[in-house]
Amino acid sequence: MENNNQSKHHYFYSVGLSYKKADAEMRGKFSLDTLAKTRLLEQAKTEGIESLIVTSTCNRTEIYGFAEHPFQLIKLICENSNGSVEEFQKVGFVYKNQEAINHIFRVGTGLDSQILGDFEIISQIRSSFTQSKAMGLANNYMERLVNAVIQASKKIKNDTEISSGATSVSFAAVQYIIKNVEDIGNKNILLFGTGKIGRNTCENLVKHTKNEHITLINRTKDKAERLAGKLNLIVKDYSELHLELQKADVVVVATGAQNPTVDKAILNLKKPLLILDLSIPKNVHADVEDLKDVTLIHMDYLSQLTDETLENRKNHIPAAEAIIEEIKEEFNVWTKGRKFAPTIHALKEKLNAIKKSELNFQSKKIADFNEEQAEIISARIIQKITTQFANHLKDDDTMVDESIEWIEKVFKIGLAAK
Repeated sequence: MENNNQSKHHYFYSVGLSYKKADAEMRGKFSLDTLAKTRLLEQAKTEGIESLIVTSTCNRTEIYGFAEHPFQLIKLICENSNGSVEEFQKVGFVYKNQEAINHIFRVGTGLDSQILGDFEIISQIRSSFTQSKAMGLANNYMERLVNAVIQASKKIKNDTEISSGATSVSFAAVQYIIKNVEDIGNKNILLFGTGKIGRNTCENLVKHTKNEHITLINRTKDKAERLAGKLNLIVKDYSELHLELQKADVVVVATGAQNPTVDKAILNLKKPLLILDLSIPKNVHADVEDLKDVTLIHMDYLSQLTDETLENRKNHIPAAEAIIEEIKEEFNVWTKGRKFAPTIHALKEKLNAIKKSELNFQSKKIADFNEEQAEIISARIIQKITTQFANHLKDDDTMVDESIEWIEKVFKIGLAAK
């Protein structure tokens, strides 16, 4: 399927990598922070890419956009992250046209999430589109597609129970702590990093453990203070991290740093320590496992923990997929119509030109020629003819590209050469 949205040599692609084939370490290499995403978009403009959006979360880094060849988009990811083309070839994916459309719908509706029914990604897609549009990198096709995915996401969330129950990485982290740490209500818990996952984890900790010994540390202290104020928790300066690590029984690391912030050198342990690293890239160095009293758990392990809630969500997949098909079909109908609309418009203009010439000829030839009546009749005939062609082009069995070429050739419309 060729897309008529840029040129006939541009196709719609989805390229990237996700938790399905890339482990946390590999995803960390390809992760893109805010600055890297902006650089990528700026580079895309200079390289002639006219429309794309880019998302990078703890579970995936992906680009959706138009290109002559998918390597143009793969190159953008690799040149703006720490990942290489060789590594991408091992764990990455490339989807084209309809497959790419199918993919963005599944991602945006939580069906492709590491934890089924997790709808966090749709806000990422929305904000990514907003950024691309602000930079002049989102055409009408992309806007319509993103809006269709958002519509499907909302409908699935409202009409099915695929997101029912509390299940997310942050919730799974808290459940793991509760099940594996005795007397958790009296243990010292340190939360390092107060981004979205950190905030959610903190709220779940307070709600489910009734613990009053939770300490927050964040590089930007005022963010931690805002969260602590809501939950009545303790905040410490970033400079005190090494001291707080010694006091803690449980540490949750959820920072956005590009390199490890906790390693063996910073730990001076006098008791067992459970560390949960919820960061991508990993923010806890693997060398902490050299210490016999340290247990390190990463988010990939937590996401594998299934429970009744997740099993129940699977029952709602068929209903969610039916909603996707319905909205995707509406989008495809719009796409098809958009593709042949210029040809139908040109055909109508051609027929009107023929009509005008013929009416002019007949008005001179016939003495009592009723030009007004002839105008009405011929206009109705033209409308019926163009509607017949439009209905043919809308038909699912129609080879649209071939039919458009045939119409243009027969009526000498001349759009194909443009």
